[in-house]
Amino acid sequence: MKLLNTETKNKVLQSMMSILDSRKAEIIAANKKDLDLFDKEDRAMYDRLIVDEKKVDGMIASIQEVMVQEDPVGKIKSNKALENGLKIENKTAPFGTIMIIYESRPDVTIEAAVLAFKANNKILLKGGKEAIHSNLVLESCWHQALEENNLDNSWIRLMHMNRQETQEFLRNPTEKLDLIVPRGGERLIAFVKEHAKCAVLVSGRGNNFLYVAKDADWAQSLEVILNAKTDKISACNALDKILVDVNIDDYPAKLKELQSILEDKGVSVLVDNKVAKVLTNCPVIEDDAIWYEEFLAMKCVVGAAEDLNDAVQKINTYSGGHSATIMTRNNELALEFMDQVDSAAVYHNASTRFTDGGQMGVGAELAISTDKLHHRGPLGLEQLVTNKYYVFGEGQVRV
Repeated sequence: MKLLNTETKNKVLQSMMSILDSRKAEIIAANKKDLDLFDKEDRAMYDRLIVDEKKVDGMIASIQEVMVQEDPVGKIKSNKALENGLKIENKTAPFGTIMIIYESRPDVTIEAAVLAFKANNKILLKGGKEAIHSNLVLESCWHQALEENNLDNSWIRLMHMNRQETQEFLRNPTEKLDLIVPRGGERLIAFVKEHAKCAVLVSGRGNNFLYVAKDADWAQSLEVILNAKTDKISACNALDKILVDVNIDDYPAKLKELQSILEDKGVSVLVDNKVAKVLTNCPVIEDDAIWYEEFLAMKCVVGAAEDLNDAVQKINTYSGGHSATIMTRNNELALEFMDQVDSAAVYHNASTRFTDGGQMGVGAELAISTDKLHHRGPLGLEQLVTNKYYVFGEGQVRV
């Protein structure tokens, strides 16, 4: 694959920003077709599908953000001179071709492509059928930007395949794939991991937890809980499970206040057997499988924790490995929690909603990786490269 210089890549991105701005009405009109065909009862998916003027402006801003970032390709990671005279450089290099499979969100068609392209990768975009009209226009915008700069459309392509064709492509790809990023449900992720012939980097489920320790600032805890749960229910960084330490002062009163505040905001509350002794009017969990579930809805579980170790054990057993928070005034306890919890992002006295490339200073993101190789957390520009060794010699042979 041809390496493009930074100037060429940035010219494409500059063109793309102008094209999105000039075709804004067309993009919104295409999105309306998708919205009109969609079942609005699935509120989380519907929210992800919406493209309005603000959303297009956000797409333009994400491209601008990536354009001004340093080119991640060709950066020297290490430089060594060996005793035998060999000089060895380890430099960053593109993956090659990245395929991303995602649902509903047309803005991913912009954010994933801009990151992959700036990192000198070709990208195959497999969006969901519910966003087909939006994605077709956005692909057309990308192709216009590439053509204006004398580049082939193959750099950024929408996969025009149904579900069965996509599955067959994964089983028997008709072109070389170097990395696949599935962003969807566990069935999709399991299928991709089973059948892919290349590396798979999982953007896993949320199912995020928050633990209120016995010495937590209760007013602050309520504020963080409400933000994490209700700010954007369709986000993978939204809160689903709340564990309250049974040793907190006025435990019954605090549970009742938590229930009241959540329900006032329209959040339905499920409880475990211990909390049910206090919140007697809440439905009780009947199947432990609910602890594994990512809700993407105005719904949460409130459970009891005997202490920090009990909370950590529950989180590591049931969570999606995405984000987890502890609310406590004790910095040592917070650090113990953060060290022990096995999640991509761990928080002390802050909302899980910050697990986001832009909020964490990474910029636009391809996904939030819950894998541990090669990267964990927001996949930004710097994470969309691999490495290559450059070895310079003068006729050395190994003896």
